[in-house]
Amino acid sequence: MRSGATTGRGTDITETVGELGEFALIRRITANLVQPAATLLGPGDDAAVLAAPSGSVVVTTDMLVEGRHFRFDWSDPEHIGRKAIAQNGADIAAMGAEVTGFVIGLGCPSTTPVSVIDGLTKGMAAEAALTGGGIIGGDMVQSDRVVISVTALGDLGGRAPATRSGAKAGQTVAVHGRLGWSAAGLALLDAKVDGFRGFVAAHQAPTPDYASGPAAANAGATAMIDISDGLLADLGHVAAASGVAVDLDSAALADAALIEPAGALGLDPLAWVLTGGEDHALVAVFPDEVMLPVGWRRIGRTAAGAGVTVDGTPWEGSQGWQSFDPKG
Repeated sequence: MRSGATTGRGTDITETVGELGEFALIRRITANLVQPAATLLGPGDDAAVLAAPSGSVVVTTDMLVEGRHFRFDWSDPEHIGRKAIAQNGADIAAMGAEVTGFVIGLGCPSTTPVSVIDGLTKGMAAEAALTGGGIIGGDMVQSDRVVISVTALGDLGGRAPATRSGAKAGQTVAVHGRLGWSAAGLALLDAKVDGFRGFVAAHQAPTPDYASGPAAANAGATAMIDISDGLLADLGHVAAASGVAVDLDSAALADAALIEPAGALGLDPLAWVLTGGEDHALVAVFPDEVMLPVGWRRIGRTAAGAGVTVDGTPWEGSQGWQSFDPKG
C-alpha cells in the first residue's frame, strides 16, 4: 500500500539545494554521520569499504518516489528518511542477516529547501543506527521530484540465508510485528479523519524489529519474508517458491486496536491485516518442534498444495500492493 500524489512540502522554504550547491550539500549530509566498526572506509572517496566478516554479503535495494510512495503533506522529511531505511533494513533482517551498511541515492529539484534534505538525513541516520549499520556513501542528482534509492548490505554471521523457498508442508507459520496499522494510517489520512495518531504514525514511519530476523534464523526458521506488499501477497511468494499451501487463522490475526478506526471508515479491519503492507513485520515458517523466539506468534500452517487461504477459504478481493497497477 502506498501514498498518492503530493500536494505540498509542509516545511519552511529557506536556502535551497541549488543555492547551496552539490558539494556543500554532500559535506552537510555526511558531516555528522556515525560509522559502526564494519565501515572500514566511509563517505569521501570514490567508493566505500565495508567488512564482510562471514565471507558473504546480503544485498537489497528499494526506491521511494515522491507522489507514489510518500507525500510531504502527510509525512515530514524525517519520517520519510526513516521509512526509506526501515524498508531496506527489514529486507536484510528477513534473510536472517544483520545490517552492516547503507548506500543512498537521492534525486531532487534544485528548488528543494535544504531543510528538507536535513530532515531526510536526520531520519535516515536515526533509523540506520537502530539497524546497527552505517550510511557509508551514495550519490545525488537533480530530478523533477524527490526520489530516494537505498541499497542495504548485511552479514549472515555464518548462517545460511532464510529464503522464501525453504517451507515444507506441516509447519507453523508465525509473524513478528504489527499488521494492518500502516494501511489503517493511510486510509485515515486519505479520508482526512483525525484522532488516530498511532495508526498515522505507523504509516509515516514503520518500526521493524531488526533483531527478530536473525533470532528466527537462529531458532530454525526454514523460510522468511518481509511483509511489504501485504501478508497474503508476500506469503503467496513463500508458498509459490516452496511449493506448499498456507492457511491462515483469522482469529490469530485479529487485532482489537484496529476495530475503532475501521469502524470510523466503515471498513473491514481484517482486510488491513491481510492486504496492507509497509508495517514491515516479518513472517516465517518454523518446524513444529521449534520453540518460537520471543515476540513471534503463530498465525497459520503450511500444507501440501498451493496458494494462501484464510480459515480454509480463498480471500476475495485485493491480495496486496502491486507496483505496476493497471489502474495506476
